[in-house]
Amino acid sequence: MTRRVPLLVTASVAFALAALCAAAPATAQDQAMADMPGMKVPAKKTATPAPSSPAAHHGHDMQGMNHAGMDHSGMNPAPAPAAATPQATPAGEHAGHDMSAMPASQPAAPAGDHAGHDMSAMPAPQPAAPAGEHGGHDMAAMPATQQTGTNLPAGDAPAPALPGDHYADRVYSPAEMARARHEMMKEEGAQTFSLIMFNLAEYNARNGRDGYRWDAEGWFGGDINRFVVKSEGEGAFREGVESAEIQALYSRAIGPYFNLQAGLRYDFRPNPSRTYAVVGVEGLAPYWFEVGGSLFLSNKGELLGRLEGYYDQRLTQRLVLQPRVELDFAAQDVPETRTGAGLSTAELGLRLRYEITRQFAPYIGVSYDAKAGQTARYARADGEDPTTVNFVMGTRIWF
Repeated sequence: MTRRVPLLVTASVAFALAALCAAAPATAQDQAMADMPGMKVPAKKTATPAPSSPAAHHGHDMQGMNHAGMDHSGMNPAPAPAAATPQATPAGEHAGHDMSAMPASQPAAPAGDHAGHDMSAMPAPQPAAPAGEHGGHDMAAMPATQQTGTNLPAGDAPAPALPGDHYADRVYSPAEMARARHEMMKEEGAQTFSLIMFNLAEYNARNGRDGYRWDAEGWFGGDINRFVVKSEGEGAFREGVESAEIQALYSRAIGPYFNLQAGLRYDFRPNPSRTYAVVGVEGLAPYWFEVGGSLFLSNKGELLGRLEGYYDQRLTQRLVLQPRVELDFAAQDVPETRTGAGLSTAELGLRLRYEITRQFAPYIGVSYDAKAGQTARYARADGEDPTTVNFVMGTRIWF
């Protein structure tokens, strides 16, 4: 009996030491890699492990552990032996663990990894990234993807400046470009010109009263502003000048084809002479009709008017047929100048000219002159014929 007691004591001590040795590896395991998505846990050796105690992991509290923020990028798992086959965990390893509060889990790690751990406070696992890339990294603090294109929110940036009239000012000095434009405009239309033209300079063959007539114009200036001088009149060779006038006008372009004119007119003949204020317009009407109209207000309060026009019908490159009309009006009777109210005189002519050059063109034609209304009665009272038909020849010249 005395021999059996030491044997029982010795066996009890050995059994306790064996139990402690078996439990020590389980309690000393590092759980740092417990939540690493995509990592392969090394397979256990083929040797049959010693049966672990059912309480190996019992009582481990991992409530405060966050494996999601742990940096496992530098860890390389050891390759498993080719013939290694994981052994099943004993059936009673997780017995009695309360896992009712755990979210739906990812594919389970090999049995026995976290047996008995209380994971009720752990957050739901995020979808795993590709193995080894960003597994377990906390990216909550990373900024959102930058928005571009139509995803940008509405802004309040000012609109770009509208394109100006002169695009070259964006590249070159505006002052230099303004000077260049001024020179260009001067070369292309702002030059100063002058012209003197005798549209009519002719001899009139009448029945025993041959005479002459002129209609001339000269101007100096540019395309917009001009100083214009006009003169017209007629007379008989043995009787002198019957009527003569001169006009000094300022002409201003009011469009591509018409000019507004204003100035003074002075009548040398007939006596008594008159001075008139003049306002009128002249230009090129559609279908190339040269037209003009003027109003004259004398220093005696007499109001006169005039309409005239002609058309150059080119028959050949040098032969031109020109019909012409001129009408004079008066607002009242003026006995001193033998002018009646209404239409006072009318002239209808047809002239054919040959342009030796554009500047020099002799012509021949006919002209019908008539006095109407009270003016015709004044002419008859003075012993004159109120209507005449004249054969004319002359020269149209300009320089």
